[in-house]
Amino acid sequence: QVQLVESGGGLVQAGGSLRLSCAASGIIFRIDAMSWYRQAPGKQRELVATISRGGTTMYGDSVSVKGRFTISRDNAKNTVYLQMNSLRPEDTAVYYCTADIWTTATMYNSYWGQGTQVTVSS
Repeated sequence: QVQLVESGGGLVQAGGSLRLSCAASGIIFRIDAMSWYRQAPGKQRELVATISRGGTTMYGDSVSVKGRFTISRDNAKNTVYLQMNSLRPEDTAVYYCTADIWTTATMYNSYWGQGTQVTVSS
């Protein structure tokens, strides 16, 4: 069984920083893409950023995080990070990580974490 556990969320003032972490555990053969999504109250879940196993990054078009957020990963620790700087009240949301995980050489699935709340006060 595979689990994704996020940490690092919390309350921060506008202009501040937070670093989210998401660690995968369980029976893992290989992890491909890892991503962060977020969902604000009353809004649809949206992609924040994705990183490939090789480190190629992509940031979601619908969110204004370019230049402020940085996604990274540590393959040895099965962990993905989201460094969030210059936070704005509109970044307030529940942040979810997801990962494409092979549990064997032939079995693959996408897994989601439980989410971590980020609240930015003005």
